[in-house]
Amino acid sequence: MCAAGKLSVRVGSLPRGAGQVTDARTDSAAHEADSASSDSLCVGVILGFPQEVARELQQWRASFGDPMAEVIPAHITLVTTTPARDWEATREHVRDVARRQAPFKITISGTGSFRPVSPVVFVNVEDGFAECVGLHEQLQSGPLARDLPFPYHPHVTVAHDVAPESLDEAETALKNYTATFPVVSMGLYEHDDNGIWQLREELDFGGDTDQPRESNAPRSAASG
Repeated sequence: MCAAGKLSVRVGSLPRGAGQVTDARTDSAAHEADSASSDSLCVGVILGFPQEVARELQQWRASFGDPMAEVIPAHITLVTTTPARDWEATREHVRDVARRQAPFKITISGTGSFRPVSPVVFVNVEDGFAECVGLHEQLQSGPLARDLPFPYHPHVTVAHDVAPESLDEAETALKNYTATFPVVSMGLYEHDDNGIWQLREELDFGGDTDQPRESNAPRSAASG
């Protein structure tokens, strides 16, 4: 049974040379050994943000009293916590989607809210909205096919499960916020038995996803 954990983000829109090198092939081999006896696993796929954008939105989120600001850098979720019984099929499926996707531009601007259904305020995705929806639809098929309780809506959470007045403040304070940046990859994560989201591979768009890539974001974060 999948349980939601806290997601750390491997930034996927920074130029190469920005941080440490991780060999995805070695990481995947270790994962396969660790998961060989598991009947199922839970995965997620996200778009990470450039450091400066993630840092600024993290500071805003903390200012609204959201305790998750310290452990969840800004990102756009493409696939939320999803059970998958076959790791190899899942990995190849996500790699194939990445190979077919060209890098694209994201513009986030203004605010919205999922209230009253959910106590969430977010920054809207404008440029790149259609690409995010397209990626979600491709990813949430095959080994990751599932029925979702709500339609997919790409967004960047800036306040969640805080006091109503703090949600109001977030919606007002960031109503004129805007940022534009390229995204060139997406991160494939696994929710492990310790309640931690572990980055398994950072997958370049339109590229050879079997090659190592560089990044400077943390690889995992504890759940809470």
